Amino acid sequence: MTDIEAKREAARNARRRVTAEADRAVDLASASRAAIYLRVSTGRQAEHDLSIPDQKAQTEAWSAQRGWSIIAEYIEPGASATDDRRPEFQRMIERACDGEHAFDVIIVHSFSRFFRDAFGLEFYVRKLAKHGVKLVSITQELGDDPAQVMMRQVIALFDEYQSKENAKHVLRAMKENVRQGYWNGSLPPYGYVTVEAERRGARVKKKLAIEPVEAELVRMMFKLFLQGIDGSGPLGVKKIVEWLNTRGYRTRLEARWGTSRVHAILSNPVYGGRLRFNRIESRTRRLKSATEYVYCDVPAIVDPSVFERTQTLLWRRNPRVTPPRTTSAPVLLTGLAVCAHCGGAMTMRTGTARSGQIYRYYSCASFLSKGRTACKGRSIRMDKLDMVVTQQVIERLLEPERLADTLSALADRLAAKAADFAQRIGALQKQVSTVEDRLRRLYRLVKDGSAEADDLLRERMAALRADRDAAKAALDRAVSGKVPASRMDPAMLVRFGQMMRERLTTGEISFRRTQLASFLDRIEVDEHAVRIVGRKDVLEQAVIAGGTATPAVRSFVPGWRPRQDSNLRPSA
Repeated sequence: MTDIEAKREAARNARRRVTAEADRAVDLASASRAAIYLRVSTGRQAEHDLSIPDQKAQTEAWSAQRGWSIIAEYIEPGASATDDRRPEFQRMIERACDGEHAFDVIIVHSFSRFFRDAFGLEFYVRKLAKHGVKLVSITQELGDDPAQVMMRQVIALFDEYQSKENAKHVLRAMKENVRQGYWNGSLPPYGYVTVEAERRGARVKKKLAIEPVEAELVRMMFKLFLQGIDGSGPLGVKKIVEWLNTRGYRTRLEARWGTSRVHAILSNPVYGGRLRFNRIESRTRRLKSATEYVYCDVPAIVDPSVFERTQTLLWRRNPRVTPPRTTSAPVLLTGLAVCAHCGGAMTMRTGTARSGQIYRYYSCASFLSKGRTACKGRSIRMDKLDMVVTQQVIERLLEPERLADTLSALADRLAAKAADFAQRIGALQKQVSTVEDRLRRLYRLVKDGSAEADDLLRERMAALRADRDAAKAALDRAVSGKVPASRMDPAMLVRFGQMMRERLTTGEISFRRTQLASFLDRIEVDEHAVRIVGRKDVLEQAVIAGGTATPAVRSFVPGWRPRQDSNLRPSA
Protein backbone atom coordinates (compact mmCIF):
# COMPACT_ATOMS: atom_id res chain seq x y z
CA MET A 1 0.00 0.00 0.00
CA THR A 2 1.39 3.36 -1.05
CA ASP A 3 1.49 6.42 1.16
CA ILE A 4 -1.39 7.99 -0.77
CA GLU A 5 -3.56 4.89 -0.33
CA ALA A 6 -2.71 4.77 3.38
CA LYS A 7 -3.79 8.39 3.81
CA ARG A 8 -7.05 7.73 1.99
CA GLU A 9 -7.75 4.71 4.20
CA ALA A 10 -7.07 6.77 7.35
CA ALA A 11 -9.45 9.47 6.10
CA ARG A 12 -12.19 6.86 5.43
CA ASN A 13 -11.72 5.42 8.97
CA ALA A 14 -12.00 8.89 10.46
CA ARG A 15 -15.26 9.50 8.53
CA ARG A 16 -16.61 6.17 9.76
CA ARG A 17 -15.84 7.10 13.39
CA VAL A 18 -17.55 10.46 13.01
CA THR A 19 -20.57 8.79 11.46
CA ALA A 20 -20.74 6.20 14.24
CA GLU A 21 -20.55 8.88 16.93
CA ALA A 22 -23.29 10.83 15.16
CA ASP A 23 -25.45 7.70 15.07
CA ARG A 24 -24.91 7.20 18.80
CA ALA A 25 -25.74 10.83 19.65
CA VAL A 26 -28.94 11.29 21.62
CA ASP A 27 -31.94 12.54 19.74
CA LEU A 28 -34.20 14.06 22.36
CA ALA A 29 -37.19 13.73 20.10
CA SER A 30 -36.84 9.94 20.16
CA ALA A 31 -35.54 9.56 23.73
CA SER A 32 -37.78 7.38 25.88
CA ARG A 33 -35.79 6.30 28.93
CA ALA A 34 -34.74 8.81 31.58
CA ALA A 35 -33.05 8.90 34.97
CA ILE A 36 -33.64 11.74 37.43
CA TYR A 37 -31.09 13.11 39.87
CA LEU A 38 -32.31 14.96 42.99
CA ARG A 39 -30.02 16.66 45.52
CA VAL A 40 -30.00 18.99 48.52
CA SER A 41 -26.88 20.39 50.20
CA THR A 42 -27.37 19.53 53.89
CA GLY A 43 -28.79 16.75 56.00
CA ARG A 44 -31.11 19.22 57.71
CA GLN A 45 -32.65 20.09 54.33
CA ALA A 46 -33.08 16.40 53.57
CA GLU A 47 -34.96 15.84 56.85
CA HIS A 48 -37.09 18.98 57.11
CA ASP A 49 -37.13 20.69 53.70
CA LEU A 50 -39.56 20.11 50.85
CA SER A 51 -36.95 20.62 48.15
CA ILE A 52 -36.49 16.96 47.14
CA PRO A 53 -40.25 16.19 46.88
CA ASP A 54 -40.70 19.38 44.88
CA GLN A 55 -37.81 18.52 42.53
CA LYS A 56 -39.24 15.04 42.05
CA ALA A 57 -42.77 16.25 41.28
CA GLN A 58 -41.57 18.82 38.75
CA THR A 59 -39.21 16.47 36.92
CA GLU A 60 -41.86 13.72 36.72
CA ALA A 61 -44.44 16.14 35.31
CA TRP A 62 -41.92 17.54 32.82
CA SER A 63 -40.98 14.03 31.67
CA ALA A 64 -44.63 12.98 31.33
CA GLN A 65 -45.31 15.92 29.01
CA ARG A 66 -42.64 14.60 26.64
CA GLY A 67 -43.66 11.00 26.91
CA TRP A 68 -40.47 9.87 28.64
CA SER A 69 -40.50 7.03 31.15
CA ILE A 70 -38.42 7.41 34.30
CA ILE A 71 -36.62 4.13 34.90
CA ALA A 72 -34.18 5.21 37.66
CA GLU A 73 -34.04 7.71 40.52
CA TYR A 74 -30.87 8.86 42.22
CA ILE A 75 -31.46 10.88 45.38
CA GLU A 76 -28.54 12.58 47.16
CA PRO A 77 -29.62 13.89 50.60
CA GLY A 78 -27.13 16.26 52.21
CA ALA A 79 -24.25 16.37 49.71
CA SER A 80 -22.37 19.34 48.30
CA ALA A 81 -22.16 19.71 44.51
CA THR A 82 -18.76 21.41 44.57
CA ASP A 83 -17.06 18.05 44.00
CA ASP A 84 -17.94 14.53 42.86
CA ARG A 85 -17.51 12.79 46.21
CA ARG A 86 -21.18 11.74 46.21
CA PRO A 87 -22.15 8.03 46.35
CA GLU A 88 -25.42 8.31 44.40
CA PHE A 89 -23.85 10.61 41.83
CA GLN A 90 -21.03 8.17 41.19
CA ARG A 91 -23.47 5.24 41.01
CA MET A 92 -25.48 7.12 38.38
CA ILE A 93 -22.39 8.01 36.30
CA GLU A 94 -21.12 4.44 36.48
CA ARG A 95 -24.50 3.10 35.32
CA ALA A 96 -24.66 5.59 32.44
CA CYS A 97 -21.18 4.64 31.22
CA ASP A 98 -21.21 0.87 31.73
CA GLY A 99 -21.96 0.15 28.05
CA GLU A 100 -25.49 -1.23 28.57
CA HIS A 101 -27.10 2.11 27.69
CA ALA A 102 -29.67 1.83 30.48
CA PHE A 103 -31.10 5.32 29.86
CA ASP A 104 -30.85 8.02 27.24
CA VAL A 105 -31.05 11.17 29.35
CA ILE A 106 -30.41 12.40 32.90
CA ILE A 107 -32.93 14.97 34.11
CA VAL A 108 -32.16 17.52 36.84
CA HIS A 109 -34.14 20.46 38.17
CA SER A 110 -31.26 22.83 37.40
CA PHE A 111 -27.62 22.43 36.48
CA SER A 112 -26.66 23.49 40.03
CA ARG A 113 -28.27 20.27 41.32
CA PHE A 114 -25.83 18.30 39.14
CA PHE A 115 -22.65 20.32 39.75
CA ARG A 116 -21.66 23.68 41.21
CA ASP A 117 -18.23 23.70 39.63
CA ALA A 118 -17.86 24.90 36.04
CA PHE A 119 -15.02 22.52 35.18
CA GLY A 120 -16.70 19.54 36.85
CA LEU A 121 -19.99 20.17 35.02
CA GLU A 122 -18.31 20.30 31.60
CA PHE A 123 -16.19 17.24 32.35
CA TYR A 124 -19.18 15.04 33.19
CA VAL A 125 -21.38 16.46 30.41
CA ARG A 126 -18.75 15.44 27.86
CA LYS A 127 -18.16 12.09 29.55
CA LEU A 128 -21.89 11.29 29.37
CA ALA A 129 -22.09 12.46 25.75
CA LYS A 130 -19.37 9.97 24.74
CA HIS A 131 -21.67 7.20 25.99
CA GLY A 132 -24.80 8.57 24.33
CA VAL A 133 -26.38 10.10 27.45
CA LYS A 134 -27.52 13.71 27.60
CA LEU A 135 -27.91 15.98 30.63
CA VAL A 136 -31.13 18.05 30.64
CA SER A 137 -32.33 20.74 33.05
CA ILE A 138 -36.09 21.36 33.26
CA THR A 139 -35.60 25.00 34.28
CA GLN A 140 -32.67 25.79 31.99
CA GLU A 141 -33.53 24.19 28.64
CA LEU A 142 -30.57 24.55 26.33
CA GLY A 143 -29.58 22.95 23.07
CA ASP A 144 -26.30 21.84 21.56
CA ASP A 145 -25.46 24.76 19.31
CA PRO A 146 -22.35 26.76 20.29
CA ALA A 147 -24.30 29.75 21.66
CA GLN A 148 -26.35 27.58 24.02
CA VAL A 149 -23.30 25.55 25.08
CA MET A 150 -21.63 28.86 25.97
CA MET A 151 -24.77 29.86 27.94
CA ARG A 152 -24.59 26.60 29.92
CA GLN A 153 -20.96 27.31 30.76
CA VAL A 154 -21.85 30.85 31.87
CA ILE A 155 -24.63 29.47 34.08
CA ALA A 156 -22.13 27.02 35.59
CA LEU A 157 -19.74 29.87 36.38
CA PHE A 158 -22.53 31.79 38.12
CA ASP A 159 -23.52 28.66 40.09
CA GLU A 160 -19.90 28.20 41.20
CA TYR A 161 -19.68 31.86 42.23
CA GLN A 162 -22.94 31.64 44.18
CA SER A 163 -21.76 28.49 45.95
CA LYS A 164 -18.55 30.18 47.07
CA GLU A 165 -20.45 33.28 48.22
CA ASN A 166 -22.87 31.13 50.23
CA ALA A 167 -19.96 29.27 51.82
CA LYS A 168 -18.33 32.57 52.75
CA HIS A 169 -21.49 33.87 54.44
CA VAL A 170 -22.11 30.57 56.25
CA LEU A 171 -18.55 30.55 57.57
CA ARG A 172 -18.91 34.15 58.73
CA ALA A 173 -22.09 33.24 60.66
CA MET A 174 -20.40 30.18 62.21
CA LYS A 175 -17.42 32.28 63.32
CA GLU A 176 -19.72 34.79 64.98
CA ASN A 177 -21.58 31.92 66.64
CA VAL A 178 -18.30 30.71 68.17
CA ARG A 179 -17.38 34.22 69.31
CA GLN A 180 -20.62 34.28 71.27
CA GLY A 181 -19.62 31.04 72.98
CA TYR A 182 -21.86 28.55 71.15
CA TRP A 183 -21.03 25.20 69.57
CA ASN A 184 -21.51 24.97 65.80
CA GLY A 185 -22.39 21.30 65.67
CA SER A 186 -20.73 17.99 64.84
CA LEU A 187 -19.27 15.66 67.46
CA PRO A 188 -17.97 17.52 70.54
CA PRO A 189 -14.35 16.97 71.63
CA TYR A 190 -13.56 14.01 73.85
CA GLY A 191 -14.36 14.99 77.43
CA TYR A 192 -17.25 17.28 76.49
CA VAL A 193 -20.97 17.03 75.72
CA THR A 194 -23.31 19.62 74.24
CA VAL A 195 -26.11 21.12 76.32
CA GLU A 196 -28.91 23.44 75.29
CA ALA A 197 -28.12 27.05 76.16
CA GLU A 198 -31.06 28.93 74.64
CA ARG A 199 -33.62 28.88 71.85
CA ARG A 200 -33.92 31.45 69.09
CA GLY A 201 -37.14 30.63 67.30
CA ALA A 202 -36.88 27.07 66.03
CA ARG A 203 -33.11 26.97 66.43
CA VAL A 204 -31.47 25.52 69.52
CA LYS A 205 -28.20 27.15 70.58
CA LYS A 206 -25.82 24.74 72.33
CA LYS A 207 -22.69 25.09 74.43
CA LEU A 208 -20.00 22.67 75.57
CA ALA A 209 -20.15 21.15 79.04
CA ILE A 210 -17.71 18.78 80.76
CA GLU A 211 -18.46 15.05 80.69
CA PRO A 212 -17.08 13.85 84.06
CA VAL A 213 -15.94 10.33 83.12
CA GLU A 214 -14.16 11.28 79.91
CA ALA A 215 -12.73 14.43 81.49
CA GLU A 216 -11.02 12.37 84.18
CA LEU A 217 -9.19 10.36 81.53
CA VAL A 218 -8.13 13.58 79.77
CA ARG A 219 -6.66 14.86 83.04
CA MET A 220 -4.80 11.56 83.39
CA MET A 221 -3.24 12.02 79.92
CA PHE A 222 -1.93 15.46 80.84
CA LYS A 223 -0.60 14.14 84.15
CA LEU A 224 1.20 11.24 82.43
CA PHE A 225 2.75 13.61 79.91
CA LEU A 226 4.01 16.12 82.48
CA GLN A 227 4.77 13.97 85.53
CA GLY A 228 4.39 10.30 84.69
CA ILE A 229 3.22 7.82 87.26
CA ASP A 230 4.94 5.92 90.08
CA GLY A 231 8.21 7.79 89.56
CA SER A 232 8.47 6.98 85.87
CA GLY A 233 8.99 10.61 84.88
CA PRO A 234 7.20 12.34 81.99
CA LEU A 235 5.92 9.91 79.38
CA GLY A 236 5.94 10.45 75.63
CA VAL A 237 2.81 10.23 73.52
CA LYS A 238 3.56 6.66 72.41
CA LYS A 239 4.15 5.52 75.99
CA ILE A 240 0.86 7.15 77.04
CA VAL A 241 -0.93 5.22 74.29
CA GLU A 242 0.60 1.96 75.49
CA TRP A 243 -0.34 2.78 79.10
CA LEU A 244 -3.96 3.49 78.15
CA ASN A 245 -4.45 0.47 75.91
CA THR A 246 -2.83 -2.05 78.27
CA ARG A 247 -5.17 -0.92 81.05
CA GLY A 248 -8.28 -1.27 78.95
CA TYR A 249 -9.08 2.39 78.30
CA ARG A 250 -10.95 2.92 75.03
CA THR A 251 -12.11 5.86 72.95
CA ARG A 252 -15.69 7.08 72.71
CA LEU A 253 -16.29 4.56 69.89
CA GLU A 254 -14.75 1.69 71.90
CA ALA A 255 -11.60 1.68 69.77
CA ARG A 256 -7.99 1.54 70.94
CA TRP A 257 -6.14 4.79 71.47
CA GLY A 258 -3.60 5.92 68.88
CA THR A 259 -0.72 8.37 68.96
CA SER A 260 -2.44 10.90 66.69
CA ARG A 261 -5.56 10.91 68.85
CA VAL A 262 -3.65 11.39 72.10
CA HIS A 263 -1.44 14.10 70.56
CA ALA A 264 -4.56 15.90 69.30
CA ILE A 265 -5.99 15.93 72.84
CA LEU A 266 -2.75 17.18 74.38
CA SER A 267 -2.47 20.01 71.83
CA ASN A 268 -6.13 21.10 71.67
CA PRO A 269 -6.61 24.42 73.52
CA VAL A 270 -10.22 23.54 74.33
CA TYR A 271 -8.96 21.51 77.32
CA GLY A 272 -7.33 24.64 78.70
CA GLY A 273 -10.59 26.60 78.39
CA ARG A 274 -10.24 28.06 74.86
CA LEU A 275 -12.34 26.62 72.02
CA ARG A 276 -10.58 27.02 68.66
CA PHE A 277 -12.55 27.19 65.41
CA ASN A 278 -11.74 27.71 61.71
CA ARG A 279 -8.39 25.94 61.88
CA ILE A 280 -8.75 23.59 58.90
CA GLU A 281 -10.20 24.10 55.43
CA SER A 282 -13.22 21.78 55.29
CA ARG A 283 -12.75 20.63 51.68
CA THR A 284 -8.99 20.41 51.28
CA ARG A 285 -8.10 19.76 54.97
CA ARG A 286 -5.45 22.44 54.61
CA LEU A 287 -4.28 24.17 57.78
CA LYS A 288 -5.26 27.82 57.80
CA SER A 289 -3.20 30.72 59.07
CA ALA A 290 -3.32 31.34 62.82
CA THR A 291 -4.72 34.82 62.11
CA GLU A 292 -7.93 33.18 60.82
CA TYR A 293 -8.60 31.19 64.02
CA VAL A 294 -11.58 32.12 66.18
CA TYR A 295 -11.64 31.46 69.93
CA CYS A 296 -14.16 31.53 72.76
CA ASP A 297 -14.10 30.58 76.43
CA VAL A 298 -15.40 27.15 77.49
CA PRO A 299 -15.20 25.17 80.75
CA ALA A 300 -11.59 24.01 81.19
CA ILE A 301 -10.84 20.37 81.97
CA VAL A 302 -7.23 21.10 83.00
CA ASP A 303 -5.78 24.24 84.50
CA PRO A 304 -4.59 26.73 81.82
CA SER A 305 -1.11 26.72 83.33
CA VAL A 306 -0.98 22.91 82.97
CA PHE A 307 -2.02 23.19 79.35
CA GLU A 308 0.65 25.82 78.64
CA ARG A 309 3.34 23.67 80.23
CA THR A 310 2.18 20.78 78.06
CA GLN A 311 2.48 22.89 74.91
CA THR A 312 5.98 23.96 75.93
CA LEU A 313 7.07 20.36 76.39
CA LEU A 314 5.37 19.26 73.16
CA TRP A 315 7.21 22.01 71.31
CA ARG A 316 10.49 20.99 72.88
CA ARG A 317 10.02 17.35 71.93
CA ASN A 318 9.10 18.20 68.35
CA PRO A 319 11.70 16.54 66.05
CA ARG A 320 11.89 19.79 64.07
CA VAL A 321 13.04 21.62 67.20
CA THR A 322 15.04 19.03 69.13
CA PRO A 323 16.72 16.11 67.34
CA PRO A 324 15.17 12.76 68.26
CA ARG A 325 18.56 11.52 69.48
CA THR A 326 18.54 14.30 72.07
CA THR A 327 15.18 13.19 73.42
CA SER A 328 15.65 9.44 73.32
CA ALA A 329 19.39 8.94 73.82
CA PRO A 330 20.39 7.33 77.15
CA VAL A 331 22.84 10.17 77.84
CA LEU A 332 22.32 12.67 80.65
CA LEU A 333 23.84 15.79 79.09
CA THR A 334 22.88 15.29 75.44
CA GLY A 335 21.64 18.60 74.08
CA LEU A 336 23.20 20.54 76.97
CA ALA A 337 26.95 19.85 76.80
CA VAL A 338 28.82 21.93 74.19
CA CYS A 339 32.48 22.45 73.32
CA ALA A 340 33.75 25.77 74.70
CA HIS A 341 36.23 26.15 71.83
CA CYS A 342 33.95 25.83 68.79
CA GLY A 343 30.46 25.80 70.29
CA GLY A 344 29.65 22.41 68.78
CA ALA A 345 27.60 19.80 70.59
CA MET A 346 29.30 17.14 72.70
CA THR A 347 28.24 13.71 71.49
CA MET A 348 28.76 10.25 72.93
CA ARG A 349 31.80 8.22 71.86
CA THR A 350 32.80 4.81 73.18
CA GLY A 351 36.21 3.31 73.80
CA THR A 352 37.49 -0.10 75.01
CA ALA A 353 40.32 -0.59 77.47
CA ARG A 354 42.80 -3.44 77.26
CA SER A 355 40.88 -5.20 79.97
CA GLY A 356 37.82 -5.20 77.74
CA GLN A 357 35.96 -2.60 79.78
CA ILE A 358 33.95 -0.16 77.67
CA TYR A 359 34.18 3.54 78.48
CA ARG A 360 31.94 6.32 77.27
CA TYR A 361 33.13 9.83 76.52
CA TYR A 362 31.63 13.18 75.64
CA SER A 363 33.50 14.34 72.52
CA CYS A 364 33.19 17.41 70.32
CA ALA A 365 31.00 16.54 67.34
CA SER A 366 32.76 19.09 65.11
CA PHE A 367 36.13 17.47 65.77
CA LEU A 368 34.75 13.97 65.12
CA SER A 369 33.09 14.93 61.82
CA LYS A 370 35.44 17.62 60.44
CA GLY A 371 38.78 17.03 62.12
CA ARG A 372 41.25 19.46 63.71
CA THR A 373 40.55 22.14 61.13
CA ALA A 374 37.20 22.73 62.83
CA CYS A 375 38.20 22.19 66.47
CA LYS A 376 41.21 21.02 68.44
CA GLY A 377 38.95 18.49 70.15
CA ARG A 378 37.48 18.09 73.60
CA SER A 379 36.84 14.74 75.30
CA ILE A 380 35.85 13.91 78.86
CA ARG A 381 34.63 10.74 80.45
CA MET A 382 30.86 10.63 80.56
CA ASP A 383 30.48 9.42 84.14
CA LYS A 384 32.93 12.07 85.35
CA LEU A 385 31.15 15.01 83.66
CA ASP A 386 27.71 13.73 84.71
CA MET A 387 28.83 13.47 88.33
CA VAL A 388 30.52 16.91 88.34
CA VAL A 389 27.56 18.71 86.83
CA THR A 390 25.03 16.99 89.06
CA GLN A 391 27.00 17.65 92.24
CA GLN A 392 27.69 21.28 91.40
CA VAL A 393 24.08 21.98 90.54
CA ILE A 394 22.90 20.37 93.76
CA GLU A 395 25.51 21.94 96.04
CA ARG A 396 25.94 25.38 94.48
CA LEU A 397 22.53 26.18 93.04
CA LEU A 398 19.73 24.19 94.62
CA GLU A 399 20.39 25.15 98.23
CA PRO A 400 17.59 27.50 99.37
CA GLU A 401 20.03 30.23 100.45
CA ARG A 402 21.88 30.18 97.14
CA LEU A 403 18.61 30.12 95.22
CA ALA A 404 17.46 33.17 97.16
CA ASP A 405 20.73 35.01 96.44
CA THR A 406 20.60 34.10 92.74
CA LEU A 407 17.03 35.28 92.36
CA SER A 408 17.19 38.31 94.63
CA ALA A 409 18.13 40.77 91.86
CA LEU A 410 15.37 39.41 89.67
CA ALA A 411 12.90 39.71 92.54
CA ASP A 412 13.92 43.34 93.02
CA ARG A 413 13.26 44.09 89.38
CA LEU A 414 9.90 42.38 89.54
CA ALA A 415 9.02 44.34 92.64
CA ALA A 416 9.93 47.59 90.89
CA LYS A 417 7.75 46.63 87.93
CA ALA A 418 4.90 45.75 90.29
CA ALA A 419 5.19 49.12 92.02
CA ASP A 420 5.21 50.94 88.69
CA PHE A 421 2.19 48.96 87.58
CA ALA A 422 0.32 49.74 90.80
CA GLN A 423 1.08 53.44 90.35
CA ARG A 424 -0.21 53.40 86.79
CA ILE A 425 -3.38 51.53 87.77
CA GLY A 426 -3.99 54.03 90.55
CA ALA A 427 -3.62 56.96 88.15
CA LEU A 428 -6.07 55.44 85.68
CA GLN A 429 -8.57 54.64 88.42
CA LYS A 430 -8.31 58.22 89.69
CA GLN A 431 -8.88 59.55 86.17
CA VAL A 432 -12.01 57.40 85.72
CA SER A 433 -13.34 58.45 89.13
CA THR A 434 -12.77 62.16 88.40
CA VAL A 435 -14.61 62.02 85.07
CA GLU A 436 -17.52 60.09 86.58
CA ASP A 437 -17.81 62.66 89.41
CA ARG A 438 -18.05 65.45 86.85
CA LEU A 439 -20.72 63.58 84.92
CA ARG A 440 -22.73 62.94 88.09
CA ARG A 441 -22.63 66.63 88.97
CA LEU A 442 -23.90 67.58 85.52
CA TYR A 443 -26.67 64.98 85.72
CA ARG A 444 -27.66 66.32 89.14
CA LEU A 445 -27.84 69.90 87.83
CA VAL A 446 -30.10 68.87 84.97
CA LYS A 447 -32.29 66.74 87.25
CA ASP A 448 -32.71 69.53 89.82
CA GLY A 449 -33.49 72.08 87.13
CA SER A 450 -30.48 74.21 87.96
CA ALA A 451 -29.20 73.92 84.38
CA GLU A 452 -30.94 73.60 81.05
CA ALA A 453 -29.99 70.72 78.77
CA ASP A 454 -28.97 72.88 75.83
CA ASP A 455 -26.62 71.95 72.96
CA LEU A 456 -23.54 73.21 74.78
CA LEU A 457 -24.29 71.12 77.88
CA ARG A 458 -25.01 68.04 75.79
CA GLU A 459 -21.70 68.45 73.97
CA ARG A 460 -19.93 68.80 77.31
CA MET A 461 -21.57 65.62 78.65
CA ALA A 462 -20.73 63.73 75.44
CA ALA A 463 -17.08 64.79 75.72
CA LEU A 464 -16.96 63.64 79.37
CA ARG A 465 -18.50 60.28 78.48
CA ALA A 466 -15.91 59.84 75.74
CA ASP A 467 -13.11 60.65 78.22
CA ARG A 468 -14.58 58.20 80.73
CA ASP A 469 -14.84 55.38 78.14
CA ALA A 470 -11.26 56.00 76.97
CA ALA A 471 -9.96 55.91 80.55
CA LYS A 472 -11.90 52.73 81.30
CA ALA A 473 -10.57 51.08 78.15
CA ALA A 474 -7.01 51.98 79.13
CA LEU A 475 -7.62 50.62 82.62
CA ASP A 476 -9.06 47.35 81.25
CA ARG A 477 -6.07 46.91 78.92
CA ALA A 478 -3.64 47.54 81.76
CA VAL A 479 -5.39 45.07 84.06
CA SER A 480 -5.72 42.37 81.38
CA GLY A 481 -2.07 42.72 80.40
CA LYS A 482 -0.78 42.48 83.94
CA VAL A 483 1.84 39.83 84.60
CA PRO A 484 1.54 38.91 88.27
CA ALA A 485 4.76 39.32 90.18
CA SER A 486 6.06 36.04 91.48
CA ARG A 487 6.51 35.61 95.19
CA MET A 488 9.72 33.76 95.90
CA ASP A 489 8.88 32.83 99.47
CA PRO A 490 11.37 30.63 101.42
CA ALA A 491 8.99 27.66 101.55
CA MET A 492 8.74 27.58 97.74
CA LEU A 493 12.53 27.65 97.39
CA VAL A 494 12.93 24.83 99.92
CA ARG A 495 10.36 22.68 98.12
CA PHE A 496 11.91 23.32 94.73
CA GLY A 497 15.45 22.55 95.93
CA GLN A 498 14.44 19.34 97.66
CA MET A 499 12.33 18.17 94.72
CA MET A 500 15.07 18.86 92.15
CA ARG A 501 17.74 17.15 94.25
CA GLU A 502 15.61 14.01 94.33
CA ARG A 503 14.88 14.19 90.61
CA LEU A 504 18.51 14.68 89.64
CA THR A 505 19.76 11.73 91.66
CA THR A 506 17.01 9.15 91.03
CA GLY A 507 14.92 8.04 88.10
CA GLU A 508 15.63 7.34 84.46
CA ILE A 509 18.25 9.35 82.54
CA SER A 510 15.67 10.87 80.17
CA PHE A 511 13.69 12.13 83.16
CA ARG A 512 16.79 13.60 84.84
CA ARG A 513 17.86 15.24 81.56
CA THR A 514 14.43 16.88 81.26
CA GLN A 515 14.75 18.31 84.75
CA LEU A 516 18.21 19.75 84.06
CA ALA A 517 16.96 21.31 80.82
CA SER A 518 14.16 23.03 82.73
CA PHE A 519 16.56 25.64 84.14
CA LEU A 520 19.93 25.20 82.36
CA ASP A 521 20.81 26.57 78.92
CA ARG A 522 24.09 24.77 78.25
CA ILE A 523 27.17 23.24 79.82
CA GLU A 524 30.42 24.50 78.30
CA VAL A 525 33.31 22.00 78.44
CA ASP A 526 36.68 23.77 78.30
CA GLU A 527 40.18 22.38 78.62
CA HIS A 528 40.50 22.96 82.37
CA ALA A 529 37.00 24.07 83.42
CA VAL A 530 33.33 23.28 83.02
CA ARG A 531 30.88 26.22 82.98
CA ILE A 532 27.20 25.70 83.76
CA VAL A 533 25.18 28.44 82.05
CA GLY A 534 21.59 29.40 82.73
CA ARG A 535 19.28 32.40 83.01
CA LYS A 536 17.74 33.74 86.16
CA ASP A 537 14.33 34.35 84.62
CA VAL A 538 14.22 30.73 83.37
CA LEU A 539 15.24 29.50 86.80
CA GLU A 540 12.49 31.59 88.35
CA GLN A 541 9.88 30.14 86.01
CA ALA A 542 11.16 26.65 86.79
CA VAL A 543 10.75 27.34 90.51
CA ILE A 544 7.18 28.50 89.94
CA ALA A 545 6.29 25.65 87.55
CA GLY A 546 8.07 22.96 89.49
CA GLY A 547 10.80 22.18 86.97
CA THR A 548 8.90 22.06 83.70
CA ALA A 549 11.17 22.03 80.66
CA THR A 550 11.61 25.17 78.60
CA PRO A 551 11.94 25.35 74.80
CA ALA A 552 15.31 24.51 73.35
CA VAL A 553 17.14 26.38 70.61
CA ARG A 554 16.74 24.85 67.18
CA SER A 555 20.34 24.00 66.40
CA PHE A 556 20.28 21.03 64.07
CA VAL A 557 18.17 22.31 61.15
CA PRO A 558 20.27 23.09 58.02
CA GLY A 559 20.48 26.73 57.01
CA TRP A 560 18.72 28.20 54.04
CA ARG A 561 20.36 27.52 50.70
CA PRO A 562 20.43 30.75 48.70
CA ARG A 563 20.92 29.11 45.31
CA GLN A 564 18.16 27.64 43.17
CA ASP A 565 19.47 24.11 43.65
CA SER A 566 17.41 22.70 46.50
CA ASN A 567 15.01 25.23 47.98
CA LEU A 568 13.01 27.75 46.05
CA ARG A 569 13.95 31.32 46.70
CA PRO A 570 11.49 33.26 48.85
CA SER A 571 9.30 35.72 47.01
CA ALA A 572 9.96 39.43 47.41
